[in-house]
Amino acid sequence: MATDELSMKLNRRLKIEEGAQDPVALDEAHENGAHDKSSTASADSELEAKLMRRGELNEGVGEHQQPSMKVFNPYTEFKEFSRKQIKDMEKMFKQYDSEKDNFIDLMELKLMMEKLGAPQTHLGLKNMIKEVDEDLDGKLSFREFLLIFRKAAAGELAEDSGLHVLARLSEIDVSTEGVKGAKTFFEAKVQAINESNRFEAEIRHEQEEKKKQAEEKKQRQAAFKELQSAFK
Repeated sequence: MATDELSMKLNRRLKIEEGAQDPVALDEAHENGAHDKSSTASADSELEAKLMRRGELNEGVGEHQQPSMKVFNPYTEFKEFSRKQIKDMEKMFKQYDSEKDNFIDLMELKLMMEKLGAPQTHLGLKNMIKEVDEDLDGKLSFREFLLIFRKAAAGELAEDSGLHVLARLSEIDVSTEGVKGAKTFFEAKVQAINESNRFEAEIRHEQEEKKKQAEEKKQRQAAFKELQSAFK
């Protein structure tokens, strides 16, 4: 576009020199200059409005706020459950997350309930999601999935509700109560310490299991090599 404009200016100057065109009047030049200034002012005003809008969004004044980037850690947020329980819940969640998008939508929940032997109506499935759908996106995140078992353990689900049926048929034992179940502050403190010790013990157990599996694998490989050398 800049090249075309330069070409037009050169052609106009050539015509003026040849007498084929009158020079541009001074008033016209002033008029063009005023138009350019007006365009620049308009652009500045638009940029200022955009910057103000962005500032409002960042401060939470605007209608649409950016989603929180807080990292979700199930082991620290759901301390009432053991690592094994959470891993079992995660395994179940991933099993029915057929699209692998880290969500269970209505159709995936429908399949889950059918596999568990407790099929639900379309309205029933929507109500199940609605009961724990904190961000109102119409599907279950892993955190919202864990909320089902938290509510089940706390006795907050109606026995005839779909979520209560899901928790009961999942074969995941959530009968243990966390710090919130303690009756006194002292009991809560003691239970918190026990939870911390249990957490560390579970990690050590997992590490020992992995070490044991690695050692067994090493022994199998050594035995296989010894068997191969016997046939050479």
